Order: sequence, then C-alpha cells, then structure tokens
Amino acid sequence: MSIWGIIIGGTAGFAMGGPIGALLGAAAGHAVEKRLTPQPDGDATRQVAFTVAVIALSAKMAKADGMVTRDEIGAFRNRVHIPASEVKQVGKFWDLARKTPDGFQDYAQQVARLFAPRTPVLEQLLDLLFHIARSDGAITQPEQEYLAEVAHIFGFSAEDFARFAAIHQGDGPSAYEVLAVSKDISDDDLKTQWKRLVRSHHPDKLMADGMPEEFIAAANDRLAAINAAYDAICRQRGIS
Repeated sequence: MSIWGIIIGGTAGFAMGGPIGALLGAAAGHAVEKRLTPQPDGDATRQVAFTVAVIALSAKMAKADGMVTRDEIGAFRNRVHIPASEVKQVGKFWDLARKTPDGFQDYAQQVARLFAPRTPVLEQLLDLLFHIARSDGAITQPEQEYLAEVAHIFGFSAEDFARFAAIHQGDGPSAYEVLAVSKDISDDDLKTQWKRLVRSHHPDKLMADGMPEEFIAAANDRLAAINAAYDAICRQRGIS
C-alpha cells in the first residue's frame, strides 16, 4: 500500500497518537472507529509522520501567511508523487490540516522526536516547506519566521537556517553554500564534505531513515544540486 493509502485509509491514525495521530483519525472519521489496527513499526511510523508533517506544516504555513493560493497547493503536488486517484483526498486532508486547532509547533515537535536532530530527512522536510513558501513569489516575512521556528524545533542552528534561506531566496546559492563549506576550504576537505553529503542525501539512505518513496523525486533534486555544486567548484579550482 502506498503512503497515501495508509494515511487516507486511516490505518495508522489512532495507533500513533499526538497531533499527527489525531489528524489522521479526524481525516478517517468513522472508517477507523471500529477497526483493529496493528501498531506500526518504526519505519512505518516515521514514514507516516514525515508525510503528515509535510502536509500539516505546509497547510499551517499557508494559514500563517494569511492566504492559501493554488500556487502553494500546486507546489506541494509538483514536489511529491501523488497518484491521480488520490489527489482529491490528499487535497481534503491538506485543507483539514489547515483548520485543526493544533499549532504548527505541535506537529514539528512530534516529527522531530522521531528523527535525530539536524538529520538529512528533516532537512528534506524543511526543503519542501521552502519550495512551497516561494511558489507564489518571494518568501514573505511571516513565512520566513515560520520556517525559522520549524528549523529551530528540528535542531538546526541559525547558521544552518541562513544557509537554507540562501539556497531558496535571491539569485540562488553559491556552490559553497550548497555544500555548507567556506570558500577557503582545502581541496581534500571539500571532497570529504561532498562525499559525506552524497552519502547522507542518497535516496536509499533517506528511505532507510524514514522518508517515504513518494518523496524521493524531491530528494533526487537535492542530490543533483550537491553534485552540481561540487563539479562547479572543481572546475573553478582546476580539480580533475
């Protein structure tokens, strides 16, 4: 079963608990009221939590900005694989998440507890939120503040957040910002950092750490950006 079938069908809702479990239960309604559902294993729990967190946090961000646009909803669909048969139900789930009384911090804190601080999976989640925020133009001040608080809850430093913002704003990041290194880094250390990022952001590693397969297209974009940045610096430095 796809991650959307699990979420929309409500097969993991009440077993999970917290605001994520409550949202799943509300979306499923009576469909799960009398169903005996097994406790999801660690991998399934992380996959469901990641998916619901992306939906809930993007929906809450749109609400914090004061408006919901087709661009924001479209950006979510463009970055995530959703079967045509599930698009309508996922849209309803997104709208339900926007209206829940839980604060966005509650969702961010619950998903953060399932992953190590500053893990690449959480970075991917934050990256998706940045893409959605800038889909209707420049990232607004309310969105910037919202993203900064989510990043803090995920364990990222102010310096980390500044780097994320640079990647998604203005004229685009420098190759050094993409690799999170300074311009005076040695060639050997540069190569070591590039290899570390490639390993940690490889789709197989991300899925093993709890990212659902439906989100891997976005992860591939990040990996391509890492490789392109390293290639650009190598050309600049004359590294063969």
